[in-house]
Amino acid sequence: MSAPAEGGVPQAAQRPAVGYALHGDIAVATVDNPPVNALSLAVRSGLMAAIGHALADPRVRALVIIGGGATFVAGADINDFGKPYEEPSLYAIIDALMASSKPVIAAIHGSAFGGGLELALACQWRIASPDAQIGQPEVKLGLMPGGGGTQWWTRLAGPEVALAVTTGGHPVAARQAHEWGVIDRIASGPLLEDALAMAQDVVSGTLRARRLSEATDKIRDVDPALFDAFREKNARKWKGQLAPRKIVDCIEAACRVSFAEGFRLEKEAFRECEHSYQCRALIHLFFAERAAGKLRDASRATAAPVRTAGVIGAGTMGAGIAMSFANAGIPVTLLDTSEEALLRCMKTITANYATSVSRGSLPQAKADAALQRIQTATGWSALADADLIVEAVFEDLAVKQDVFRRLDGIAKPDAVLATNTSTLDVDAIAGATTRPDRVVGLHFFSPANVMRLLEVVRGPRTGAAALTTALGVAKTLRKISVIAGNAYGFIGNRILGAYGREADFLLEEGATPAQIDRVLTDFGFPMGLFAMRDMAGLDVIWRIRRQENLTRPAHLRYSPIADRICEMGRFGQKTGRGYYLYKGREAIPDPEIETLIAGVSAELGIVRRDIPDTEILDRLLCAMVNEGACILEEGVAQRAGDIDVVYVNGYGFPASRGGPMQWAVETGLASVYQRVLALHRQHGEYWTPSPLLAKTAACGQDWDGAAAPAP
Repeated sequence: MSAPAEGGVPQAAQRPAVGYALHGDIAVATVDNPPVNALSLAVRSGLMAAIGHALADPRVRALVIIGGGATFVAGADINDFGKPYEEPSLYAIIDALMASSKPVIAAIHGSAFGGGLELALACQWRIASPDAQIGQPEVKLGLMPGGGGTQWWTRLAGPEVALAVTTGGHPVAARQAHEWGVIDRIASGPLLEDALAMAQDVVSGTLRARRLSEATDKIRDVDPALFDAFREKNARKWKGQLAPRKIVDCIEAACRVSFAEGFRLEKEAFRECEHSYQCRALIHLFFAERAAGKLRDASRATAAPVRTAGVIGAGTMGAGIAMSFANAGIPVTLLDTSEEALLRCMKTITANYATSVSRGSLPQAKADAALQRIQTATGWSALADADLIVEAVFEDLAVKQDVFRRLDGIAKPDAVLATNTSTLDVDAIAGATTRPDRVVGLHFFSPANVMRLLEVVRGPRTGAAALTTALGVAKTLRKISVIAGNAYGFIGNRILGAYGREADFLLEEGATPAQIDRVLTDFGFPMGLFAMRDMAGLDVIWRIRRQENLTRPAHLRYSPIADRICEMGRFGQKTGRGYYLYKGREAIPDPEIETLIAGVSAELGIVRRDIPDTEILDRLLCAMVNEGACILEEGVAQRAGDIDVVYVNGYGFPASRGGPMQWAVETGLASVYQRVLALHRQHGEYWTPSPLLAKTAACGQDWDGAAAPAP
């Protein structure tokens, strides 16, 4: 019905999905659908049967519903969303529980999320293990509670709590839920024993009978301004999202209409969300993230344990990578030839941990333990025993090759050697060693201790053991890993180059940095392209660009605007000037930059014009998709979903739109192909349509059905 639990296992014929037993005059229904007791059809049928048996049996005075295994009911099967409901639906079960003439107690351990929680909320009473968690995470999939969740939360805990819990989607500890009145009792002993005791208290009258759907004490005299203020506060965060707005509407309704009417409104809103673009996009990403770190070509290699790590380079990236290892419990040695750089780096790391502690996001004890795991060194021998060593020095091939020559001489034979390059040839770096099979790319995103994305780059000589170990450590670091082939820019930066180039051409043709950035943020990006460049540092990109220009074909169009800005000493936020002027982090459009751009247009003989926002968005998104199709066809990415995962988690593409490749599917691949063809006729070689895009448009196949297998 309404929770992101991922599938139950088909039940063996000899084992029912819901067990039923009598404990004296109390019936117990045990949900047994591993691994997470998802609300499959078999579970729903079993629950309806159990309710029917309990009501029909004169010996039974109350019913307890409990989960078998590690959890209560984690939620509905995500694979069922968008499909026709099969009876008995969760709605039918909820109706049966609410109409039951005998009291029903939900006994919660592990987790009760979404539809699983709504099952428990429909019971008259709830008891939970002290470490249990409950929640309504549907909003993270573009959904909302659909089984009365907005109505129960509002009546039991009040609208303020209901708004926070159901629009945030985060788990709630059982003890907190007990304080709010959503959980009635916290078990002090074995859960089933305490649930049976609670049932006896209900039967004996120690706990009085009640109809929670008629409770009104938490919804009396609610100021309507509460809801308008909440909408306004979250308007920017919810841009392009339907579900959180519908949730607020339903919670507001709960404060002014009957439970039955509020439940009806919630069902309608749930169905609208279930069939929305946002829901399809977020469910696409849900599955794409789970597939991204898996090799399509099954490998027999076993991941080696990474007990110690090394990081070379005490810059911003090196600091973040070192913190990532330390946070995951892995001791790490941070190496740099400069003692001064190491001191500066450790000062930054210490300050980062202090900030996390002050915000309440990290306990002081954990911060202290993480800091103790980070050691510094200036001598290469300090890395001799490391299981994994990550190089994070300047993005210069010669410098990186020198680092790997040194590593080759001191690292132990089975160590995995990783480069954090964002664009360079991993095989050329591996060639500086006598063990290229132990070399892999690990492209962290900055700040590395915060960003979840990790591109794991497989060079042509990267061995299965090294690759599998790299993927294993990514899990340990709690990163979303995406496997990329060894091509310039890999997945993310190659696409960034394509639409960044198009943005530069749009500047020459008449747009401004502020207009292009506004179009992107209106679409849902948290930050515009030029503001992002300023934040990253224009000198860093300039250094890369100067290397690229040595081999760039002379006939290809090239915009000198970015180079001119750097030649003026404008390197972005760190110098207070880049594409924008800065007051702190506030970006202010600069007339001097607009004059510079107009001058470049005149030099190139380009007549500037007013460019509609729609054209800007169309050219940028189609550039992403066409380049993504090339990446997929070449096998640089294994799946179209991998590209979407990279762009949502690393480059700010709005998750509610699913990523560039999913956006193309929703827009229509044939339509996108026709747009690319038109742009090719107008702008030339850079817009040569991807053969894969042409193929999907012609034959109607999806991306992965038409793509070449990854090497």
